[in-house]
Amino acid sequence: MPANLTQQYLKAEQRYKAAGTDEERLDALEEMLREIPKHKGTEHLQADLKKRRSKLKAAIEGGGKKGGTKHVDVFHVPKSGAGQIALVGMPNAGKSAILAALTNAPVHVAEFPFATDKPVPGMAKFEDVPIQLVDAPPITADFAPPGLVNTYRSADMLAIVIDLAGSVLEQMEVCTAYLDSHTLILDESAHGQTPSPLPSLQGESYLDRATYLARKTFVIATKADIAPEGTLETLKELTERPFEYIEISSETAQGLDVLTRRMFEMLDVIRVYAKKPHQDPDMTDPFTLKRGSNVHDLAYHIHRELADKLKTARAWNSPNAYDGQNVPREHILSDKEIIELHFS
Repeated sequence: MPANLTQQYLKAEQRYKAAGTDEERLDALEEMLREIPKHKGTEHLQADLKKRRSKLKAAIEGGGKKGGTKHVDVFHVPKSGAGQIALVGMPNAGKSAILAALTNAPVHVAEFPFATDKPVPGMAKFEDVPIQLVDAPPITADFAPPGLVNTYRSADMLAIVIDLAGSVLEQMEVCTAYLDSHTLILDESAHGQTPSPLPSLQGESYLDRATYLARKTFVIATKADIAPEGTLETLKELTERPFEYIEISSETAQGLDVLTRRMFEMLDVIRVYAKKPHQDPDMTDPFTLKRGSNVHDLAYHIHRELADKLKTARAWNSPNAYDGQNVPREHILSDKEIIELHFS
């Protein structure tokens, strides 16, 4: 019998996979158990989830006892904003300088290598949309911190940072070899697409599909202000992969506006502004959802327990409805749309 898992279950499942603490995993498992259809086809999966939940509860309770220790994964960066983009690069590629130029993160920009020893998040902005950048420790041909792969696996996108004033081909080969070894770059047939939701399978392997771990990847070419002329074009010719390249200078701000715009576009999200009945919409703090989301997805994003009580909705600034028109739960949202939700 097919499981017929709901979108709400699949979203909770993705939260479980991206979680970095036992508490986050437990919260996601609880939601998965609430959302999973209760029938014979899911009995094995329900039992597996309950077993996982029991183990997590025991681990959490044990960690809180006197003398107990609680593991903290410094390579896990909780997501925030419209999406999380992790930076990949060799020493002194310019990753920290990007965060210093675009965010208020407390990064240490230094001339010497390995100044960053653990991931540092910062919030960049495109218009009114916050985008989380993560400055990760550098990698070399011989070494990468063992936990670093967890930073990249939980990110929404990856950006390979190449210093145009350095040995560009070596940098590209080291970065792509590392990412390939962990199945983190989408193959050419899937490049530019968002990974599909991880399929749920019975048994221990249902959260371990390697293809789900691949991420959309692009290149940020730094230090354009001091790079030899034609360096980027040479790199493109020598690199067979169809990466998108964004040329910037953190020192002069060249290309930074292009970078923030393209990050927003590549995350493939939309902004939706909420409106309370008889009040003006809040145009300062939009909700961000994946392109293709509908009104019910917005309600679930705002408060998942109220989503099923959604009664009606009205839309403004929509290409598919006139201002103030009632729209169904299945109404596909567009960027900068204004939505008024009514619950029963």
